Amino acid sequence: MELLQFLGRPTICHHLPSRKPPRALSAHDSTTKATPFDLSLTVKRKASVISPDLKGTCLFLVGINSPIKSSSAKFLADALRYYYFDSDSVVEEALGGKDAVRSFMKTNLKGFRDSETEVLKQLSSMGRLVVCAGNGAVQCAANLALMRHGISIWIDVPLDMVAKHIVEENFQLPASETINGSYPEVLTQLTAIYEDSRSGYATADTTIALQNVASQLGYDTLDAVTTEDMVLETLKEIERLMRSKKLMEEAARPF
Repeated sequence: MELLQFLGRPTICHHLPSRKPPRALSAHDSTTKATPFDLSLTVKRKASVISPDLKGTCLFLVGINSPIKSSSAKFLADALRYYYFDSDSVVEEALGGKDAVRSFMKTNLKGFRDSETEVLKQLSSMGRLVVCAGNGAVQCAANLALMRHGISIWIDVPLDMVAKHIVEENFQLPASETINGSYPEVLTQLTAIYEDSRSGYATADTTIALQNVASQLGYDTLDAVTTEDMVLETLKEIERLMRSKKLMEEAARPF
């Protein structure tokens, strides 16, 4: 049986067209719920400009799991009128919940990794999706190859900020990442995950670094960067990538 057939009805982002994805790509509201955002005119205009050239290409957001990454993925889906999926949540639902995932991690790690790959295989076969991809998505060649079906974007957030979100704001990580303890302990664990995944992150088509966005906008602190700031910069990068692709295609045409 297809892995994703275990899941229920999909949640569709705000103001999406009526077209529905195949049943195999459905997921419960609790795992794919995307909050409608009050999009600014700037974001709407940029999204409308790039949408025709994007032609429904899937977008995969990679990077250390953080509130900034997940909120950026949801905002981006809303701006482009795409469906939103969190791959970790979809895997959790397919395997039977968080406890089942923890059991798989201890007794059948290969089975868990195969489940991650199956989820990405099905998601990557579709169009008009923004996928918030888990760290497992960048840790094997098969997954990286699947994400080449779309555009991959590394949302680069400083680890100390992510550690703060986990310790002080109780940010919930996927069940496959058992991170806990004091701030120094959490930071050490995040650093280990980052080192294991960094080479995979680096294969992304482009990188949106929180620090760079803050610098470009003249902010004094990283906390001043909003989700909208991150998404607008992401849309600009997507536009640049699509423009480069178009130029390469034109250059390859015979005279």
